[in-house]
Amino acid sequence: MLERARWAAAAYADYDAAAVNNIVNAVAEAGYAEAERFAAEAVAETGMGVVADKVTKNRACSRGIVDYYRGEDYVSPRIDEARKIVELPRPAGVVLALTPTTNPVATVYFKVILALMTRNAVVVAPHPRAKQCSVEAARVLAEAAVAAGAPDGIVQVVDEPSIPLVQALMADERTDVIVATGGTGVVRAAYSSGNPALGVGPGNVPVFVDASADINAAAKRIVDSKAFDNSVLCTNESVLIVEEAVADKLRSALTRAGAHILDEDGARRLRAYMFADGHLNTDVVGRDAAWIAGQAGLRVTPKTRVLIAPFDDVITEEMLAHEKLSPVLGMTTAADAARGIRAARAVVRIGGAGHSAAIHSENPSVITDFAAQVPVLRVSVNVGNSTGSSGLDTNLAPSMTIGTGFVGRSSIGENLQPQNLVNWARVAYNSDAGVPMGNFAGINPWHSPAGPVPEYPRASNDRDGVPVTPRRSYPAANRSSDPGLDTLRAELRALVVEELAQLIKR
Repeated sequence: MLERARWAAAAYADYDAAAVNNIVNAVAEAGYAEAERFAAEAVAETGMGVVADKVTKNRACSRGIVDYYRGEDYVSPRIDEARKIVELPRPAGVVLALTPTTNPVATVYFKVILALMTRNAVVVAPHPRAKQCSVEAARVLAEAAVAAGAPDGIVQVVDEPSIPLVQALMADERTDVIVATGGTGVVRAAYSSGNPALGVGPGNVPVFVDASADINAAAKRIVDSKAFDNSVLCTNESVLIVEEAVADKLRSALTRAGAHILDEDGARRLRAYMFADGHLNTDVVGRDAAWIAGQAGLRVTPKTRVLIAPFDDVITEEMLAHEKLSPVLGMTTAADAARGIRAARAVVRIGGAGHSAAIHSENPSVITDFAAQVPVLRVSVNVGNSTGSSGLDTNLAPSMTIGTGFVGRSSIGENLQPQNLVNWARVAYNSDAGVPMGNFAGINPWHSPAGPVPEYPRASNDRDGVPVTPRRSYPAANRSSDPGLDTLRAELRALVVEELAQLIKR
């Protein structure tokens, strides 16, 4: 697979912006058309989330991503005459995309489209618990890409993922960059693979409601966000901190919005069920609030959207202050804004450093202090954080991969974007005003394919276990006149000469 991806990446790296845009648009539309089907399949396979919300994410990560970056060009040379610099994009090459069980199809869409925008080949390695929907989604995108003119093998997917296989893919020299979304163990394995990796850290989002907030609006936004896809996004709120002066009013508003606030005994029983051995019971991840309550021996109405469990102190020993990835929200109070900010800092110290936080406030001074003191890299204001920090309801880059920066031990400190999958070679002229810069206007080393792209020329390209003889997409007699093949032959000759020269030196 990696060899085939390497071949496809080399061919795709010569495409111009028009050809790339056609491919990206075709893939996005194919994904968008299947958003509902794959949302239903993801919930059926994983048991996590809400179909309607997954449809929203699938649409946002297909057509939505393309619309957001429309007009951006990660293919053509950039000319800066004032600085006398010409920049040429260099794709990473082969992207190994690790995708999670919580947001499987949306993440496949997202990573494939970003890779194609930047002229990379991509191999998707799905989570085993979401392999069926992930594999089918990747295949739909792959077929659309090839039909639009992309090289054979530009998008591939691992049918039967396993830990040894994924480790081998991560460590292989033909993998140019790993984009890892998943648990801490997966991300750490990517970083230790020996290949470049873009990974993210876990979330544990504090949300602070101060006395100046619009309480009814804040309550609705928090409940809507916490219930969105049953909180499987790592940007979902984990601990609610409210200023004491408005705590009673917020509790009433939360109840009206569909939350159920537990009493002390209910919180104790929920804590015992969700963290029986000091670790999160993963059975609750992405499940409905009413289902979780029933498992914990609590009685709530079937329409309950979120469970809110009050507790006193934000300390490591308080399990309700940890990430829960379910529609369960810990809640505590603070005497004033300063203490509320300190409580939010404590939540992030427990987990989620560098990730995200939310605040509902009309006081710019409090908002600034909150953003300055809580060690996260995105702060959503007066919006649900599930869709706020992920860029779906804010103007942050829409993303299924949230970088946590230095403080979160991540290689990126922003929402993953196309720019993270391309480097720029810089042609820099002498800065002396007396040395003229050449005229680069209209010069572009890339081109659209002159004709149909040949399939990957190896017998190992099997389909359904049956070896396929590579088909010629155009007559052999015409191959010698193809400029792409002539360039490839020249490159191969140069490589052979270089290798022979090194052998002679030895």
